[in-house]
Amino acid sequence: MRLPVLCIALSITAQGLMAQSSPKAEDVAAIKGQCGCHDVNFLYAETFAPEKSYAFKDRYTAKGTELVFVEEESPTKIVIQHLLVVSDSMIVKHWREDWLFQNTNVLKFDQNASWKLQKLTPAQVKGQWTQKVFEVDDSPRYDGTATWIHADGRHYWESTVDAPLPRREYTKRTDYNVMRRTNHHEIRPDGYVHEQDNDKVIRSEAGDQLLASEKGINTYKRTDEKKCQAAKDWWAKNRAYWADVRAVWNEVLANREAVGIKGQVKGQVMGREIDELAATAQKGPYNSATSRQLIKQTIEKYLK
Repeated sequence: MRLPVLCIALSITAQGLMAQSSPKAEDVAAIKGQCGCHDVNFLYAETFAPEKSYAFKDRYTAKGTELVFVEEESPTKIVIQHLLVVSDSMIVKHWREDWLFQNTNVLKFDQNASWKLQKLTPAQVKGQWTQKVFEVDDSPRYDGTATWIHADGRHYWESTVDAPLPRREYTKRTDYNVMRRTNHHEIRPDGYVHEQDNDKVIRSEAGDQLLASEKGINTYKRTDEKKCQAAKDWWAKNRAYWADVRAVWNEVLANREAVGIKGQVKGQVMGREIDELAATAQKGPYNSATSRQLIKQTIEKYLK
């Protein structure tokens, strides 16, 4: 299978990498192969539980339209942003993924919205890319590192990593506190598939106990770019603000051996406050310095 050539116009550096014949060039092409306007299907089903008494939960299905694009880039880093198109008048800033080449610092999820810095050796990550996944407010979610595989006409990346519960779970249940995710990203001619084999784990001082396992298949199929025009217009208006949110988070996380985030502060949640700041920023000429100060104050208020 030949990889789709997407997002090339965004970076002269990327064009140079694509012209090379090294494996790294294939990696860049694969990561960028996620780009485009997609019709997305989300499918999840629990498949196994060690306890016979466990009552399997209903299958989860959802559909949507999502714009996926390269927002920031250097020779060893590719920032990909997802925007969910609810309607022409409602765009939701969705999750973000940063891809870092031969990265030695990863945040390892523990439990209860807390992470610890794990330092890897250059030998451990040789030729690998770390996928750092972030929440809709750009707070950390999980980091996984692995090698992109290009063989037999296939292009895929797979890692296993502990993560907090996704929104579809934490809004409905509290019977487990860690999701051990095996993420498989595979590029296809018409888009890509994010396949998951997830273990739902109860973590306590006594150790980890498996509650149930599930299969997830998220299919991204490219569609008419016009369906994502509203998202492109929305990002043009909001891009500067979210660039500042990313920059502040990078500063906050840069020198921390561990990070923990409070669920609520005085009845408020961080994501809502970050969104409210975004709305305020649209009411007048954008001031980056002021926004960064307010963003930092908001984030620090929620740090444990």
